[in-house]
Amino acid sequence: MIQVTRINKTDVFFVNEDLIEFIEETPDTIISLSTDKKILVMESADTVIERIKEAKRGVWQGREELLKG
Repeated sequence: MIQVTRINKTDVFFVNEDLIEFIEETPDTIISLSTDKKILVMESADTVIERIKEAKRGVWQGREELLKG
C-alpha cells in the first residue's frame, strides 16, 4: 500500500498499488484504478511511482528474508 494525499490537502490515505492501472498529470495527478475509480492526489506522478517502487522493493526483500530463514 502507498500513502497519498487527496487534492484537498487534508485527507491522507493508502492505495493498494496493485490496483493502479495508470497515472496521469493533467496538470493534477489522477490515479486510475482497475476498479474504475479515479483519485485526484497532491503528489506528482513521479512521487507516486517512487512510492510504488519502494513498496514493491519491500515485498521482495521480505520474501528473500523468508527464503533465507
